[in-house]
Amino acid sequence: MEAKNIKAYGTEAADAPLKQLNITRREVTAKDIEIEILYCGVCHSDLHTARNDWGGTIYPAVPGHEIVGKVTKTGSEVTRLKVGDFAAVGCLVDSCRECDSCKQDLEQYCLNGATGTYNGKEKYLGTQTFGGYSETIVVDEHFVLKVPSNLDLAATAPLLCAGITTWSPLRHWKAGKGSKVAVVGLGGLGHMAIKLAKGLGAEVTLFSRTPDKTKDAMDLGADAVVISTDQDQMKSVRGKFDLIIDTVPYVHDVNPYVSTLNISGTLVLVGYLGELEPVLNTVPMVLGRKAVAGSLIGGIAETQEMLDFCGEHNIVSEIEIIKIQNINEAYERMLKSDVRYRFVIEMASL
Repeated sequence: MEAKNIKAYGTEAADAPLKQLNITRREVTAKDIEIEILYCGVCHSDLHTARNDWGGTIYPAVPGHEIVGKVTKTGSEVTRLKVGDFAAVGCLVDSCRECDSCKQDLEQYCLNGATGTYNGKEKYLGTQTFGGYSETIVVDEHFVLKVPSNLDLAATAPLLCAGITTWSPLRHWKAGKGSKVAVVGLGGLGHMAIKLAKGLGAEVTLFSRTPDKTKDAMDLGADAVVISTDQDQMKSVRGKFDLIIDTVPYVHDVNPYVSTLNISGTLVLVGYLGELEPVLNTVPMVLGRKAVAGSLIGGIAETQEMLDFCGEHNIVSEIEIIKIQNINEAYERMLKSDVRYRFVIEMASL
């Protein structure tokens, strides 16, 4: 397999800053698409991987799985896109495509293990996969998405992770007109959950610990804000919501939110991986057929559906554009929640 060196930004150790380095990309195969990366969103997963917070990071690591760019080369069997088209790549670049999950367009739950855009296995070169903090990327056309022509390219990038992570549970639990949806946390995921739920026609409420986020939430489309630290406000919405999208990325008490679910309502965790503390109280769940569930990004078909929906409703992320040279500073700011609401790297600065 032929390969070529390209410029990227990555890290060689958990405690090392990100810097410019060279990586290897395969040349396009018959079904591959090569994309010049124009913009790449910055996700908390990028930081966790770079710093090996979850363990298992393969170094050197090049993060980035919210990729938007322009097609520069296509393989001989590619039919969906052509040179010059705008294209996108999200969190996945491959899966087995044969298991029950893949056959249901649920590649994110591939029973044989989906291949992540970074820190996965590059099956052609035998190396790890490298993400979007780079000049170009080569991906099988099945995992390349079309970008609606009316959307701002930079603000589209976060849809590839933050967007689909919140869209998938909204669709699975059938949010729409007549639905009462609540969102916990107003960050990169939370602000997209509000926009998408509102776009689907739901009545949307933000749970916030302080009143500071009220104006932003309303500007984004929320119908109401409930201060979760105010017991009277929490009592006023007890038994109200059909669906709660919980985007909080750290351990927290979900019990107060479960009590605000309607009969047969579901709280879906999309931001936190790990054990819940304090212990989950099952009493309101059993007495009200309420559920606590989890959800992981979305399959390729569902991601394209989300992008098309965003194109129809002119929905994009709220972003701050940075140069790649400022990525280490951006990581530190992200840890302090000092971003509204997603950093996006302008890759021309590489």
